[in-house]
Amino acid sequence: ILGEHLRICPQGYTCCTSEMEENFANKSRSEFEAMMKEAGRSVQATLTAQHRSFDSYFQDLLNKSEKALYDAFPSMYGELYTQNVKVFKDLYSELRRYYRSSNINLEEALNEFWTRLLERLFKLLNPQYHITDEYLDCMVKHAEQHKPFGEVPRDLKMKATRAFIAARSYAQGFLVGSDVVRKVSQCTRAIMKLMYCPHCRGMSSVKPCNNYCLNVVKGCLANQADLSTEWKYLMDSLIGVADRIDGPYNVDTVIGTIHMRIAEAISNLQENKDSITSKVFQGCGNPKISTKGSSSEDKKRRGKVTLEAKSSAQVLEMLVLDAKGNLTALKTYWITLPSSLCSKKVMSSSASDDKCWNGMTKGSYLPEVMGDGLANQINNPEVEVDITKPDMTIRQQIMQLKIMTNRLGNANNGNDVDFQDTSDDMSGSGSGDSCPDDVCGKRLSKSPSTRQPETHAIPKQSGHGVNGASSRSLPSASLLLLSVAVTAALHLWR
Repeated sequence: ILGEHLRICPQGYTCCTSEMEENFANKSRSEFEAMMKEAGRSVQATLTAQHRSFDSYFQDLLNKSEKALYDAFPSMYGELYTQNVKVFKDLYSELRRYYRSSNINLEEALNEFWTRLLERLFKLLNPQYHITDEYLDCMVKHAEQHKPFGEVPRDLKMKATRAFIAARSYAQGFLVGSDVVRKVSQCTRAIMKLMYCPHCRGMSSVKPCNNYCLNVVKGCLANQADLSTEWKYLMDSLIGVADRIDGPYNVDTVIGTIHMRIAEAISNLQENKDSITSKVFQGCGNPKISTKGSSSEDKKRRGKVTLEAKSSAQVLEMLVLDAKGNLTALKTYWITLPSSLCSKKVMSSSASDDKCWNGMTKGSYLPEVMGDGLANQINNPEVEVDITKPDMTIRQQIMQLKIMTNRLGNANNGNDVDFQDTSDDMSGSGSGDSCPDDVCGKRLSKSPSTRQPETHAIPKQSGHGVNGASSRSLPSASLLLLSVAVTAALHLWR
């Protein structure tokens, strides 16, 4: 029949009614969505599996350290431990909260732990004195310069902070990458013409020309292709942090031995008790004698600590090697997606085939293949793409990738991005939230903090790799202006 009623397919002689064409349009849309979801699902599965593997390893490392402390400390320290169980539990609780991206300052949490432990142990080691809270405040100020725990607090703060920053940024990076591939493009008319219009011309066995398929899919995925640059930066940044996790910031060595460092610190305090006490008395005065008398508990429990940590370095090495292999393979995902869909899903013919479906009939496809990305679609012969109206969801995802890449760049240098770090041990900024902004926003709104947030640095598009990411930053005011501009533009486009 004559095809004057057709709205998508060529209007020559056809075997399709209007209803059939509509059915084919619906079918092509659902099938293309399914193709995109399937392609994205494999990427999501890879990134989610990597996140799950590392998260399980890291949590297990922390759990084993905590269990080792609970198992060994009661017999080693007696009252020094039993009367301070909550201090140790609170420390591990804070470490877990930070790793899960809670809005806390890791360095402050570690400083608070050492302060509370010192106050309690000082009282227990000097039971013959009545020590008030005011006296403890003075003691803490004076004891800081005497290093009652030796170099352990400073050393552990530096190493643990870097290890935790790297670990949580690394874990969150996988989740951000997985979240970005969920968007499914809509491109009904062009996909229908590509996949089902041959049926309406009685050519159901004729496959689409390969270059024709590429132009259609590149047009439909123009906005997604613009993710490619920042996506590659994210993959490179994750690889860089993976090297740090299994290298300078070795989480196996640092996290797996936290209990041993605490034991070392307590031993330092015990061994230097008399000297530390004398210096505190000089600075704060002699406290009153207590009527409760002294205890022999300290003498019974004093001694060198012998703790061991089971290494899982080989497990970490395998996790990192596996992750780096997968991340390298995923770098070109967005650029290779059109050709992947055309060759594996649409089953297009070879580029030189002159008996393929070219959008109108069976023959050669003459137009050139468009480049990747939105700007290159201005002359796409198959898909009408308004390059002046970018997809706002994709723009937000690009920004999400930039922010995560910058956080990983900071993590690679041992810095975090949300709180100012005033420690001599670390340069740059302190602890913060390495999680998707929509998740962070909800979490932070429920538990507001009084601490002042540091800059959320945004990487420039011209940088490459992790080292570039760490230095690509804009002031917070610039980010605010950028957000306002995007919102205003969205309003105008609507």
